[in-house]
Amino acid sequence: MIRNLIFDFGRVLVHFEPDDILSPYIPDPADRAAVVPVAFDRRYWSRLDDGTLTEEELISLAAPTLLPERLREPMAAALLNWYRHLPPVDGMDEMIGRLKAEFGVPTYLLSNISRKFTEHTDLFPVLRKMDGCVFSAQAGIVKPSREIFAYTCEKFGLKPEECVFVDDSSRNIAGAEAFGIRGYCFDGDVGRLEVWLRDLLKSRNT
Repeated sequence: MIRNLIFDFGRVLVHFEPDDILSPYIPDPADRAAVVPVAFDRRYWSRLDDGTLTEEELISLAAPTLLPERLREPMAAALLNWYRHLPPVDGMDEMIGRLKAEFGVPTYLLSNISRKFTEHTDLFPVLRKMDGCVFSAQAGIVKPSREIFAYTCEKFGLKPEECVFVDDSSRNIAGAEAFGIRGYCFDGDVGRLEVWLRDLLKSRNT
């Protein structure tokens, strides 16, 4: 029986697109194409997620490798402000509101995300609908590890078999399901997700 909904953040509740994050600072598409693999190198972002690297440290590591040099300063500005350029996924906030109102279901956030983001959660109205949030950099553990799902359940007193986890990553969904949490790999279709969740929640009363 499903009693709790857990959501990822990036590419589920909001769009996370490197090109969109860079464009306010680097107008030229060709320049952005040169910056993306440097600024969004997974080696750095994985450490942002686990809390062992700050955005400032990322810049100090990445900037010396970026050519042409004129792009280093705007790249740094983008990396210090990336969280300001995450538009909401249309309809997701409203869907969560409907499910909470109709079914009284608690909702939670579980996101691989940096410490800097946690200082600016007020920028995202959808997070006000969450009954609790787990941010990987604060926890010091990241998806898809078993430990972060255990941490989330323990923190909020949840039973894995009573939870659904919505994420855009099949790897993270596999991690949740290995722990006993039912998963849904989000493909951007909010309507389809709502139908699926409604069917699960209605089954609680049958």
